Amino acid sequence: MFLDKAKVTFCAGKGGNGVVTWRREKYIPKGGPTGGNGGHGGSIYFRTDPSLFSLECFRNKRLIKAESGSDGGSNLKQGKDGKDCVIAVPCGTLIKNAETQEVLFDLEEPGTEVLVCNGGKGGKGNHCFKSSTHQAPNVCTPGQDGQQLELELELKLIADVGLLGFPNAGKSTLLSSLTNTRVKIGAYPFTTLSPNLSFIQFDDFSRILIADVPGIIPGAHVDRGLGLSFLKHIERTSVLVYLIDVSAAEGRDPVEDYRTLRSELKAYRNDLLQKPFLVGLNKIDEEDAVARIQDFRTAFDGNENQLFEISALTGQGLEEFISALREIAQAKGKKYV
Repeated sequence: MFLDKAKVTFCAGKGGNGVVTWRREKYIPKGGPTGGNGGHGGSIYFRTDPSLFSLECFRNKRLIKAESGSDGGSNLKQGKDGKDCVIAVPCGTLIKNAETQEVLFDLEEPGTEVLVCNGGKGGKGNHCFKSSTHQAPNVCTPGQDGQQLELELELKLIADVGLLGFPNAGKSTLLSSLTNTRVKIGAYPFTTLSPNLSFIQFDDFSRILIADVPGIIPGAHVDRGLGLSFLKHIERTSVLVYLIDVSAAEGRDPVEDYRTLRSELKAYRNDLLQKPFLVGLNKIDEEDAVARIQDFRTAFDGNENQLFEISALTGQGLEEFISALREIAQAKGKKYV
């Protein structure tokens, strides 16, 4: 199940304790101090993994701990360091302080690794306290506690293209047709309850990554419907595709649908309107679609080259649409190979 937010407490490992021991050998009744130091506690790191697209691994987890260091031993034996805990997260993960909401890390690039909790230092054995004036120190120090933080992880998908449209506009069908991805499709609102992510691969093995964002409705910017939970997933996309149902099967006006989508984006984040976009006039195989397409073209205030008449179900017009989508997405510099 898709998960894009989690709150977890992370605790680095405690350092091992130093010990008090003495040299014990035949004919040496009063050997010197030989207490070893404790090992350092394991630290906690986050590393981005491009094969992950959800924070699912944090479901039902409230505490993640790294391994503690071992205590020191006799004969100056150093305690074993605790094993570091390296946690894989999807690209696009925000790491926030759960209390202050301060963004500590914004992990976008694949393979990025950051340290979030330092392991505790190991304690010192009595050997470390030996000096010319203090030959037999009977003292050692305990290991330090590891750093502990309550963090909030929030995922904002990184994709080339974001698909936007009202419920039942055909976004899931289009994604399935474009990418051969099996997604849930149904003739009722909010079939898609979480973002679907897939890609189109071309003959030169380049790719464009596409995110199908669940249906947007009026008031989404104030969290109506699925609202804010999924509007955030289009923030990092390079290109937007507005998918408009020109069949008006549910009595909606295609022109009004388009204006509503634009106004919801503006209310959520005005700069999203500056992203390049295409408009897919979907369901042209339905009756009376031709008349509504003409009405839409008349009312449309953008460039005619941004409009594409398509049928996600039958595949009509998709070849030209994909070609334009590829050109504009790869021109933005995010080419997946």
